[in-house]
Amino acid sequence: MNLTEKVKNLPLTPGVYLMKDSLGNIIYVGKAKALKRRVQSYFQDSKSHSPKVKRLVKNIKDLDYTLTDTEFEAFMLECKLIKEIKPPYNKKMKNPLAYTYIVIRTDGNRRRIEVSYDPGDGVKQGDRRLLFGPYTSRNTVERAVQGVLESYSILCSNPPSTKASLCLNHSLGLCIGMCAGGESLAVYNGIMDRIVALLDGTDISVLEGMEQRMAAAAENYNYEVAAKYRDSIGAVRSLLQKEKVIEFAGANQRIAMVEPINNQTLKLLLLQGNRILFQTKLESEYFRNASLKAKITTIIRDNFRKSPLQRSGDISRHEIDEAQIIYSYLKSSSCSHIIIRDEWLNPENEAIMDESVGEMLLKCYSS
Repeated sequence: MNLTEKVKNLPLTPGVYLMKDSLGNIIYVGKAKALKRRVQSYFQDSKSHSPKVKRLVKNIKDLDYTLTDTEFEAFMLECKLIKEIKPPYNKKMKNPLAYTYIVIRTDGNRRRIEVSYDPGDGVKQGDRRLLFGPYTSRNTVERAVQGVLESYSILCSNPPSTKASLCLNHSLGLCIGMCAGGESLAVYNGIMDRIVALLDGTDISVLEGMEQRMAAAAENYNYEVAAKYRDSIGAVRSLLQKEKVIEFAGANQRIAMVEPINNQTLKLLLLQGNRILFQTKLESEYFRNASLKAKITTIIRDNFRKSPLQRSGDISRHEIDEAQIIYSYLKSSSCSHIIIRDEWLNPENEAIMDESVGEMLLKCYSS
């Protein structure tokens, strides 16, 4: 069967596709909610494709695919295959290793914010620093940091190690004058405390202040400034979302998730940390059926009891992709889930487990 026929015969179901070159090498891995529609898009409306996609299409001579029951499984399988195979065009279109960090270093009596691919770069023994990330978009990180620094007029152009004097940015209204020390330095340190609190999720007053400035600019018909604030606020919110993903990954939780495939079939997945521990399809004419609830409860208890939960330390950047997929999917309306607490696996807490599984099925049935 040639490539055209393969594409024509693809099903409209979730899955992962593997594009191959003339030598049979896999050059690109992708996922789709509807395989046929997604793969066909590569060979249609070519004028709207980016140069990278156009180069990819010229080299596609064959394809394989793997069907999945749900879009979530397609996401997870794509992520796994990209890391295992390392197809050249996945690297060109998106480098999964190019993560960015926000580093807050202390030089003398002043802290400074840096954006870095390598948080260990230039670090000396005894250096004081705070680290946030990894983030997947350097552009978003830079827009967020720049927006916060400009909004609070702490965009100093003097290196911290120079003799105390007002910098050029102070004359432009971008620096409150902390470079000269004195009271302005104390104000600056207070702002830095709030920025750290924003990044670690304990205080969002910095973001609220930016929103107030945006509203004031709009009220004064200064729409260009308001639009700039809007873009910066969007970037900051994206960073806060990423911090939630990192926190979620570090929690290394046990999760049970159900998703309807059709009116009579459910997909049950058990997640442990950032991996799928177990998955199966369950048939039932009625999702609130007592026997279905009992079966799911037994599967949960048996599988999680056999797999002790390993508490994680630092989150590697290689875990962020899976954590992002899981976190985003659990927040969507596509599935229903529960987080399995350790004590629920004890026999004396069977009633709690049963009740939680029942609530999960009820939500799934109602959606």
